[in-house]
Amino acid sequence: MGSLQLKRVLITGAAGGLGRTLAKHFAAEGCELVLTDLHEEPLEATRTELSQSGTRCRAYVLDVTDDAAIQDVRRRVHEDLGAVDILVNNAGVVFGGPFLEVPLEQHRLTYRVNVEGVVAMTHAFLPDLMESSRGHLTFIASASGFIGLPNGSTYASSKWAVIGFAESIRAELKARGTRHVGVTTVCPTYIDTGMFTGAKPPKTAKMLDPDEIAKKIVEAVRKEQIWVLEPWIVKVTPFIKNCLPTKIADFVADAFGASSSMDQWQGHGS
Repeated sequence: MGSLQLKRVLITGAAGGLGRTLAKHFAAEGCELVLTDLHEEPLEATRTELSQSGTRCRAYVLDVTDDAAIQDVRRRVHEDLGAVDILVNNAGVVFGGPFLEVPLEQHRLTYRVNVEGVVAMTHAFLPDLMESSRGHLTFIASASGFIGLPNGSTYASSKWAVIGFAESIRAELKARGTRHVGVTTVCPTYIDTGMFTGAKPPKTAKMLDPDEIAKKIVEAVRKEQIWVLEPWIVKVTPFIKNCLPTKIADFVADAFGASSSMDQWQGHGS
C-alpha cells in the first residue's frame, strides 16, 4: 500500500485499549479517522484528543451486533466524509473462567461481538475498500485462535473463527482478482490493555505493550503483510499445533504455561 497519508481508516472498539492506541498510530501516519465504539464518553474523549492534535476525526457510537446500526453508521460516514479505505475489525470482548461457571449469555455475547460483529462490519464496508484505489482489511484475532484455551473457551474459539473468516476472505479476493484489497490478520498473545488483567503470558513471553503491537499493525497494513504474529512463540505455534502429534503439542502447551494462562483472569470483558 505504501504511504497511508490521507487514507480513511475505520476502527471499531476505538474508545480505549488497542483500538485507541491504533487510532493514535494511524493518525501519526496522516490518516483520516472514523472511530466507533459502544461507549460514548471515552469514544468522544478519544475523538477530542486526536482532533486537538490536528487529526481529521469523526466518532460514531456503534454496537457491532446491531446490523441496522451498522448500516446507519455507514450511511452517515458516507455523508460526512466519504467511503473508507481501511477497516480495522478490533472490537471484542472476553469472559474468562471455567466453561460451566460462565453464564451462557456471556458465551453467546462473545460470539455475537467477536464473530458476528466482524462479519457484519466486513459485509457492510468491504464494498468501500473494493472501490478504493488501495483498500485494506485488518482483523484483530489472537494467538488463542491457534490453540485450545482452558478458562477462555468461547473467546479462543471466536478467534479461531475470525482467523478462518479472514483467510477465506483473503482467498476469495485473490480468486476474484481483487488484488488491490489487502488482508492482515493479527494474532498476539496478551496485550496490556486491561482486558487480560490476571492472565499470565506464556513462559519466555510477557504482556505485550499496546504501542509496540499497534506500531507493528500499522506497518503491516502499509506493507500489506498477511500476518502479524507476536511474540516469537506465536510464529511457531501453528507448526507445533498442526505438525506435531496432539500429545506432544499438548505437552508443549502445558510446559510453556499456555494451558494455565487464563486461570487467574480478572480483566474486564470489553
